[in-house]
Amino acid sequence: MDELVSLAKRRGFIFQSSDIYGGLQGVYDYGPLGVELKNNLKAAWWRAMVYERDDVEGLDAAILTNPLTLKYSGHEATFTDPMVDCRNCKSRWRADHLEGSACPGCGSEDLTEPRPFNLMFKTQLGPVDDGSSFAYLRPETAQAIFTNFKNVMDATSPKLPFGIAQIGKAFRNEITPRNFIFRVREFEQMELEFFVRPGEDEQWHDTWVAERLKWWGQQGVNENNLELYHVPADELAHYSKATVDVMYRFPHGLEELEGIANRTDFDLGSHSKNQDDLNLHAAATPNKESNSRLAVQNLETKSWEVPFVIEPSAGVDRGVLAVMNEAYRVETLENGSERTVMAFKPHLAPIKVAILPLKRNHDGIVTKAKGLKRELQALGLGRILYEDTGNIGKGYRRHDEVGTPMCVTVDFQTIEEDDTVTVRDRDTMSQERIACADLAAYVRNRISEAEV
Repeated sequence: MDELVSLAKRRGFIFQSSDIYGGLQGVYDYGPLGVELKNNLKAAWWRAMVYERDDVEGLDAAILTNPLTLKYSGHEATFTDPMVDCRNCKSRWRADHLEGSACPGCGSEDLTEPRPFNLMFKTQLGPVDDGSSFAYLRPETAQAIFTNFKNVMDATSPKLPFGIAQIGKAFRNEITPRNFIFRVREFEQMELEFFVRPGEDEQWHDTWVAERLKWWGQQGVNENNLELYHVPADELAHYSKATVDVMYRFPHGLEELEGIANRTDFDLGSHSKNQDDLNLHAAATPNKESNSRLAVQNLETKSWEVPFVIEPSAGVDRGVLAVMNEAYRVETLENGSERTVMAFKPHLAPIKVAILPLKRNHDGIVTKAKGLKRELQALGLGRILYEDTGNIGKGYRRHDEVGTPMCVTVDFQTIEEDDTVTVRDRDTMSQERIACADLAAYVRNRISEAEV
């Protein structure tokens, strides 16, 4: 973990937020390469969940959340962690994260009894801070999908089964943020709510577990580092009939990367009016304040049916940490030297191709190199970087360390002889001459072939 954190800061992946003022615990900023990696991971998820399917629509809902939404979802009553204080050093800890009965900070056993701590952030609405008008920063993206269920139904007229996907920020006032970007107070989620008929939910739950394992493999996550954890009944969330967690071997240990939950009809039922005629399976909270029935009408019987929902929910930040951990390697070369490589799958790499002119002050070479940069950038594959440091060897090593799959060197042979360039592969370090006329097709094929 220390090596990843060091590389992340040195190469511009991830910074501690407000670092010049000592940082803000549990909050991180994504740098020039980190934002590219993060966006590429989100784009891969969106492509798999929305573009490649005909039964899923997208959504981008607001962060500020009506308190009634989180009242009827159960968050106000249940979204807590057990907290203890150390009377000796005045630190605070999650009781369920303690090993034994001693304070992790000072070793004292003089701890308070555990008490519930609500994880949601409140913010004042309007100009007067009198406590009467407030909203929550959403603790998850799911509830906005449920409250928009009827809007999406009316707008797109889908048939069951269908899903609504969303990527967005969520906020949890963690007692003890820890392990770099694994557990933080501000994070992003990639969530799908997939609505199915009651009775078909268990089959769909199994299907989505298999789909999500396959997808993580396509992002370069080794299946040997993944395990499935079937959450015991006494550990299930209040809304869950069954949950399977995809566990990953992070640098700090085996922990949750993604959860796939069978939320039954709890959420739609909780946010629906006239619940008495909905024949709900789950113990939804009676709702007298909603103005909508979030259900699907059976056209034959005219009865209303509340769909069950299967929810694959993954943390973007945890995903970034996982793919960085998988990609990181230190290799010893034949001459005894070492090189650090971030072997990202090409579609995730922050920089897809680096264009390196052999001479940064040679007009012909520079003009040709910049022209190739514009041509490759127009392919829409991601960021193509023109870099004129003038030291090709150091450029190769730097791009190995940030995960660039290919480096293209423009030299005198390019402009004086045969209009070819040297393409150097990150993983094998092999080099080959490619005609400039063929370079775009070569790069496009290399990137697209590596996506699956």
